[in-house]
Amino acid sequence: MGRVTTVATEPARSASPPPDGAPPTVLRPHAEAEYAHELAALAALDDRPRPPNWRLSPWAVVTYLLGGELTDGTVVVPKYVGRRRLVEMAVATLATDRALLLLGVPGTAKTWMSEHLAAAISGDSSLLVQGTSGTTEESLRYGWNYARLLAEGPSEAALVPSPVFRAMRTGAIARVEELTRMPSDVQDALVSVLSEKVLPVPELDTEVAAVRGFNLIATANDRDRGVNELSSALRRRFNTVVLPLPETPEEEVRIVAQRVAELGAALSFPEVPAAADEIRRVVTIFRELRSGATLDGGTSLKVPSGTLSTAEAISVLANGMSLAAHFGDGRMGAHDVAAGVVGAVLRDPVHDDVVWREYLEGVVRTREGWGDLYEACRQLG
Repeated sequence: MGRVTTVATEPARSASPPPDGAPPTVLRPHAEAEYAHELAALAALDDRPRPPNWRLSPWAVVTYLLGGELTDGTVVVPKYVGRRRLVEMAVATLATDRALLLLGVPGTAKTWMSEHLAAAISGDSSLLVQGTSGTTEESLRYGWNYARLLAEGPSEAALVPSPVFRAMRTGAIARVEELTRMPSDVQDALVSVLSEKVLPVPELDTEVAAVRGFNLIATANDRDRGVNELSSALRRRFNTVVLPLPETPEEEVRIVAQRVAELGAALSFPEVPAAADEIRRVVTIFRELRSGATLDGGTSLKVPSGTLSTAEAISVLANGMSLAAHFGDGRMGAHDVAAGVVGAVLRDPVHDDVVWREYLEGVVRTREGWGDLYEACRQLG
């Protein structure tokens, strides 16, 4: 199975304020806006068959996700680094009438992939329902403008469509994040939508039939507390693609380095090179602690309560860049990442403290070239 190794980053954006009258710079643009030039280049060169209402062909969507260089010289930045076949399976599912469930432990880029799939296919990644324990059925179906409802009674003007409702009406991709955090009875509001491709509106004695091109991407993980298992009726209506953690340290280092550089540009940090040594050390610590053994297999380790995912490693290093830029000498070092590493590991004050101290004294202290990181961590108590 192929891997994409091309890694590119965007140039840093100006930290100066916009001129008078110009719109403010958005902190985090939607994928279809941030990568509009890549999507436009792919669309211009894409001569393969496209499913109804798709902006790109399935082949072009996979290219957008995995990256590469186009024939016109445009460099497409990899959005997902991993197995090509997994991405092909996800895209192929969305070209059918089956919904897609991206499953995996926290930090495996489920949300990231769903956003970019929606951006490439529909040109709109904003049709999003965020699942929580407080999500209601109206968030998946529709609600009402109660002022108009009381004044006029049920009407089309008083109806407030959900993102799923709007996606069905326009033939676009809807996204449901953290599906298993929703109560089970709320989850089941999707059953008729996914099976019949129809959303009844009994108050208006009508229904919304999905336009061709509509589909749904849901994400879920089974590691968080408060998980509500999917019913068998709902699970049958999804094709499930499991996103694994990066297979090798080199792959994870590459992912983290790319995302940290992108975050630094997006947040307009002063010039701080993302130190390769610190990236590799943070990735090594996280991989060893979550696997319960050192990379060489020579030492067994206790496993902390947290997930220590790739996403958390990115967060630790981005914070280290900020510390180095604003409070340091402009070079990210061990003292800039130490607090982030300790904070990520110590989620349970009792259990994780034992895990961390054994790892710090038994592995970090004795590892060649890690003396500065050991001292920085030890000073934190």
